[in-house]
Amino acid sequence: MTTYLEQAKQGVWDVRAAFLPQQYFDAVTASGGIAVLLPPQPGAEAAAGVVLEGLDGLILTGGLDVDPALYGAERHPLTDPARPDRDAWELALFRGAEARRMPVLAICRGLQLVNVARGGTLHQHLPEALGTERFRVGGGVFAVNEVEVERGSRLAGLVGDGALDVHSYHHQGVDRLGEGLVVTARTDDGLVQAFESDGDGYLVGVQWHPEENREDRRLFAGLVAEASVYAASRHEGALA
Repeated sequence: MTTYLEQAKQGVWDVRAAFLPQQYFDAVTASGGIAVLLPPQPGAEAAAGVVLEGLDGLILTGGLDVDPALYGAERHPLTDPARPDRDAWELALFRGAEARRMPVLAICRGLQLVNVARGGTLHQHLPEALGTERFRVGGGVFAVNEVEVERGSRLAGLVGDGALDVHSYHHQGVDRLGEGLVVTARTDDGLVQAFESDGDGYLVGVQWHPEENREDRRLFAGLVAEASVYAASRHEGALA
């Protein structure tokens, strides 16, 4: 799981630190996986290649906005300051995971990063694009929104098709969909809320925060199951 690298306080200390809310790794371990935290690294491409050799699955987690320069857009006044270290690190991890056909779960910012990596673009401020604050009420309180999950999708295989209540905290979203992605859930305003790869590799992206809902741990269980298959195939390849 990728992590934040931000200023953080603990006791007398006020320093830049790598961290991730406990809900993420609780969801992984409750699903039978082993959580490994991946803070941004210098020399992202080389470091990602080394790190991925020891992993069986990748979770791109939530956080601050993706740099709009990565999709050729001018910065909106309300877009977060760029985090080039995190963008470079997570792009390298995602591309390396794709090259290895490693299963990937992308959450909120992670979904947006994958869309950008695949050549897509983002709405930088949804209240302007859609005229609603429904996806981020602020104050650290998650909004609850209903999404419609597409029948027959990989996502539907995990959470069921039709209406699903999800926990939202974002002010950006998918504008132009990236190449090789298929939308698997939307809200009633048409905003993309989930997608997956149109190929046979395991890539599930959700705009909401499944770590905040015990029922949504089904998404983490799905990734852990695919990671187990990936690990077994690597082991068989090593023995061949």
